[in-house]
Amino acid sequence: MTLPLSRTVSHIVAVEKDIDLVSSLQKKLSGSNISNVTLVNHDILSFDFTGVRPRPPDKIQIIGNLPYNISSPVLEKLIKHRRLLARAILMFQLEVANRLTASPCTKAYGAMTLLVQYHAKSTRLLKVSRSAFYPVPKVDSMIVELDFEHPYPAPGVHGDHFRNVVRGAFAHRRKTIINSMKGFLPFWTHDVLINGMEASGIDPKRRAETLHMDEFLRLASALTIDK
Repeated sequence: MTLPLSRTVSHIVAVEKDIDLVSSLQKKLSGSNISNVTLVNHDILSFDFTGVRPRPPDKIQIIGNLPYNISSPVLEKLIKHRRLLARAILMFQLEVANRLTASPCTKAYGAMTLLVQYHAKSTRLLKVSRSAFYPVPKVDSMIVELDFEHPYPAPGVHGDHFRNVVRGAFAHRRKTIINSMKGFLPFWTHDVLINGMEASGIDPKRRAETLHMDEFLRLASALTIDK
């Protein structure tokens, strides 16, 4: 993707862990007289985004085909550095893409869904069949856009606190929400949780997968007050 992208943008920082691929791409760039690509031999999981930030108010735009085994840590890294990012367009395993864009009361809906959609608007762009690759993998893929400039409106709810509420709620997916959250944090006693759920209008016998984003936000706000 680097070569065609270089013809449509002013500058690319291409991060690649494999030194052989870096060498191969460098030869292709030199042979095509492309000079607006900076090649960096580095692991994206430890790469410092602050070193490549455009001049404000511009932000970084990310595009890439991820190794599927690092999808979750890459998402966590993007969320952590979201204030530097405008958007990310990434290809995921179809199962992961379904989680990022899932709706309540579906099998794919879970903690990852809420944590990503809280920080970025998630849009499915294109399904990619496994037959598009050689050798043919065992799974289909999906390209997803994460728009970090349009997060879910959540006034007054701190991101780290929201994360704890969501992870606690889905810690034991098959349990009721109160039993899943009980003891997840030291101050989440039965009474604290009951009071928070009553204040939020949430039946403690429901399961986390039935709650929509606004209900999680109300619960996060109520538990902040109780704490």
